[in-house]
Amino acid sequence: MSHVNLDAYFQRIGYAGEWTPTLETLQELHRRHAESIPFENLDSLLRRPVRIDLDSIQRKLVEEQRGGYCFEQNGLFSAVLEAVGFRLTRLAGRVVYMGDPHAFPPRTHMLIRVDVGDESYLADVGFGGMVQTGPLRLAVDVEQSTPHEPFRMIRWENDYLMQASIRGGWVPLYRFTLDPQAPSDYEVGNWYVSTYPESLFVNHLMASRPAPGVRYALRNNELAIHHLGGNTERRTLRTAEEVRAALRELMQIKLPEGAELDTLLERLANSPSY
Repeated sequence: MSHVNLDAYFQRIGYAGEWTPTLETLQELHRRHAESIPFENLDSLLRRPVRIDLDSIQRKLVEEQRGGYCFEQNGLFSAVLEAVGFRLTRLAGRVVYMGDPHAFPPRTHMLIRVDVGDESYLADVGFGGMVQTGPLRLAVDVEQSTPHEPFRMIRWENDYLMQASIRGGWVPLYRFTLDPQAPSDYEVGNWYVSTYPESLFVNHLMASRPAPGVRYALRNNELAIHHLGGNTERRTLRTAEEVRAALRELMQIKLPEGAELDTLLERLANSPSY
């Protein structure tokens, strides 16, 4: 049976606090994870298998200092929380980001319900450019602050709908239920997003990371720097080296070596619609 290496994980995210299942611990781990381990889908673009067993996730996100997407991010985070002593339930959602919340896309997003005392919270360190930087109390129609934007949950038909406050409006992110998910549910979702020919994850580079007061986001060779409560800087990266630098310096990804990556970065720099 695999076990999470808490010492290595805490070193990865720069955490030196208590190993106790309190709300303060959850909040600090959540923020540090989101700011330290970036969202990225390089393996899918490189046609490499994305494995979501705990050993593979730890090797990639902790030892190799890479990033990942929700099944990897929240897979690791849920294992860490359990090892610390939190009670939790693994959940799934349908992504409707910037789209129609009535739509029924497949359940391809992983999130976590965490019970702390008599209160339940939603933890989610894997939602790309709009990742939460703090846990949210499981409460409907309540605006909740985080170290970045406010979030809220509303009832939507038989589901919950997660929203984020962006430029004064509430933007839909994903719909979810409180039904527990099995590892096989995530295996199916992971296989779909990492191999389906029309999946965004196999057709477009997506990398992002929040930092204090800012969010960095890269889609193909289009870089956006969103300042909290302020303006957004946008820039098209024209060379493979510029893309590589953004991944290394802004997203803080320790990039894999090889000619495959060099070729991919060249394609991205020369084809914004890749």
